[in-house]
Amino acid sequence: MHDTIVFTSIRYKLQEIVVSNETVLNKAVLVKLNEQVNQLDTVIVGKILTGDLLSDIKNTKGDRPLNFFDVGIPGYTGRIATINERQLSEASGFNPGLGSSGYGLGASVGFTPIINAISGRTKMLKRRVKIEQKDGLMHSIKSRLGKDFFASNPLDEDKQMDFFYFCSDDANFIKYCKNQNDFKVLVFLRMKYKQYLENIKP
Repeated sequence: MHDTIVFTSIRYKLQEIVVSNETVLNKAVLVKLNEQVNQLDTVIVGKILTGDLLSDIKNTKGDRPLNFFDVGIPGYTGRIATINERQLSEASGFNPGLGSSGYGLGASVGFTPIINAISGRTKMLKRRVKIEQKDGLMHSIKSRLGKDFFASNPLDEDKQMDFFYFCSDDANFIKYCKNQNDFKVLVFLRMKYKQYLENIKP
């Protein structure tokens, strides 16, 4: 008896309970923990900000993040390929250089790309990449132009996503919408909007 149980936590004040005969008989301990509150008069983190963005930027110093050029390692700076794009590259890849005989007969093609071409895997992966590109373009157009488009071309909210899928199914969707200015994309959407309304007529 008379052992002590100590309860500690960052958020609470230390609490000690002495074990008595009554504690043992009850087989339970009720402990009330008091919250530990640290009150500070003033806290300043780094430089004081004025609220003037241009002024605050000038007064802020930051080190440029280290990259592979800083340590002399060659690196890739282009767009990161998606999983489907990487799989397609691996499935249909060939290695330029010496032929299989090693006597400079041009590009050598590994066995795997040939099997992938025969089995249809390369074709399937190309289709996946195309669908992925169309889907990404569709979502980009929806987030960029959707609100303004539907303000002048009303459509029930539950049909708006279906409308964009309808647009992306068009054979010319990539041609008319990829790397085009917003005006040209809106012309295409307006044309598809008329078609969509005809399709959903009862």
